[in-house]
Amino acid sequence: MKHVVALAAVFSLAACDACIPPALAASPHAPAAATASALFTPRAVKSYGAVTVGGHKIAYEAVAGTIIVHPKGWDDAATPSGGKHALGMPDGPPVASVFYVAYFKRGVPAHDRPITFLYNGGPGSSTVWLHMGAFGPVRVVTSNDTHTPPAPYGLVKNHYSLLDATDLVFIDAPGTGYSRIEGKGAAKAFYGVDPDGHAFASFITQFLTRYKRWNSPKYLLGESYGTPRSAVLIKDLTLDRNVDFNGVILLSQILNFSLNDDAPGSDPGVELPYELALPSMAATAWYHHALPSSPPKLRPFLKQVEHFAMGKYADALAQGASLPSAERASIAEQMHQYIGLPVSYLLKARLQVSGPEFEHELLTNEDMTTGRLDSRFEGPSMDPLSRTAFYDPQSAAISSAYVSAFNAYASKDLHYSTNLRYLPEINVHWNFMHRPPGARIKLPIATNVMPDLADTMKYDPLLKVMLNGGYFDLATPFCEGLYEMHHLQIPNSLQSNISYHYYKSGHMIYVNIPALKQLHANIAAFIRKTDNVSGG
Repeated sequence: MKHVVALAAVFSLAACDACIPPALAASPHAPAAATASALFTPRAVKSYGAVTVGGHKIAYEAVAGTIIVHPKGWDDAATPSGGKHALGMPDGPPVASVFYVAYFKRGVPAHDRPITFLYNGGPGSSTVWLHMGAFGPVRVVTSNDTHTPPAPYGLVKNHYSLLDATDLVFIDAPGTGYSRIEGKGAAKAFYGVDPDGHAFASFITQFLTRYKRWNSPKYLLGESYGTPRSAVLIKDLTLDRNVDFNGVILLSQILNFSLNDDAPGSDPGVELPYELALPSMAATAWYHHALPSSPPKLRPFLKQVEHFAMGKYADALAQGASLPSAERASIAEQMHQYIGLPVSYLLKARLQVSGPEFEHELLTNEDMTTGRLDSRFEGPSMDPLSRTAFYDPQSAAISSAYVSAFNAYASKDLHYSTNLRYLPEINVHWNFMHRPPGARIKLPIATNVMPDLADTMKYDPLLKVMLNGGYFDLATPFCEGLYEMHHLQIPNSLQSNISYHYYKSGHMIYVNIPALKQLHANIAAFIRKTDNVSGG
C-alpha cells in the first residue's frame, strides 16, 4: 500500500486503464470520442443498506459515482473542440473523472446533518483503506498484527462506522481507484501539491451543489499524505472559495516533509527527524520485547524517551563531531536502553538511525523486518545483509484483503458495474513544490504546508483541528505531528482549537480493532462538539 514517502520529489508515472463501464461502453466500431465522452460524464448509482452503530440501527442510501473535475484556470463556459481535441481525449484539455462513494443517513433532514469528506494519501493512493477498514458501513476483517490469510476474506457490518455522527463521502484521488485523468498535460495538471488541492476543492464544491449540502456542518478527514492535502485544501476552500468548515480531522500527520525520517541522511545537518522518530522506535522495541529491560507500561516509558530525545539526545546531535567520545558513548548506551539496537551499531551510525535502518535492524538476529506503517507487524527480511528494509510487512499483510474486499463490495452491494480496474495505488510523478501563503512563487524546498493551516486558523478562528496518531507508526512518527502543531505560526489562544489523541496502533490506526473503537468514539465526539447542531 502506498502512503506518504519521505523527501522524494518524484515518482514514475504509471499508465492508467482506459476502460469504461459496460453500461456506457460504445460498440467496437464507435469513434474514440464517444468512448471518452462516456467515461468523462458524471455518473451516480444508488443502493441502500443498514448498519448498527452504538446499538442504534442506521438506514442509509449509498451513491457510487463520478464527478468531473478540471484543473485551475478552466473556463466553465469553454466548449472543447471535437475530434481528437474533445474533452477526455489525449489532445484535449486536461480533465479528471473523480470516483466517490457517499453514504447518507435516511430519514433525517439533510440541511443540518454533518457531512465529512474522506481521503487517503500516497500521493497516488485511493481511499480504499479508510473506506473498507475504518469508517464505511462495511469493514474487511484482517489479522491484528500478522499476515492475513488469503481469500475468501471476511466482510462484516462495521459497528464503528461514523454514520452515527456524519454522512460520509469517500473520494479516490484523480488517477486512483476508479478515478481517471486524460488530456494534454493531465499529469502535470493534477499530480502535485497545489493542483491536487485545487482538484479536491473543485470536487467538494461541486458535490455540495449537486447534493444540496452547502448549509451542512462540514469536515475534512485525511490520512497520511491526506493531511498535507487537508492543509492545502482547507486554505483553498476557506480563503479562496469562502467555504468555512467546522473541523479538520488529521490521521497520521505530516505537514513538513523536512521532518520525515525515511531518508534524513540526504539532508545532513537537519537533526530533527532523528529526534522526533526516537519515541516511535522505542514503542516498537517495547512491543517486540527487544529492550534490555521491560518497562511495564508504554505511555510513561515514552514520556521518558520524549524528554531524552528533545533534550540530551538533541544536544548531542547538535554538537556533531565536537561531541566528546565519553558523552557519545553515554548517549549510545541510553539509546540502547530505549530502542534496543546494539551500542556498537549506534556508535557506527553516529547516533543517527533512519526509519528504514531501524526497521531492518531491530529484529536482525531473527532475520526479521518490522513494519513501517505499523511496526507491530514483522516479516522475513528480504536480504539479511542489507542496510535498510526492502518492503513493509504491514502492507504485505493486509493489502490483498482490502483490494479484494472492495472489488467484491463495489459490484455486489454498491451495484457499480464497470470494466475499469480498481487501482488501489499508482506510481506518480508528483510535483512537491508548493506555493505557501504570501509567497510569489512555488518554493524549491521540502514541502511544508504548516503556513496553509496556520493562515486558515487565523482567517477562521473558530476552525477546530483534531490530530490522531499511532505510537507504532514509523512512516509519520507521532511526535512529528505534535511538534508541527506546537510550531504553527498562530496566536497561543488558537492552540486550544487543536485536540490530540494517540493510540496503541500504527499509521492505519483502525487496523487494531480496540484502537478503531477509540478512534470512532473520539471523532464522533469531536463532530458532535463542533457541528453547531448537537448542542456542543
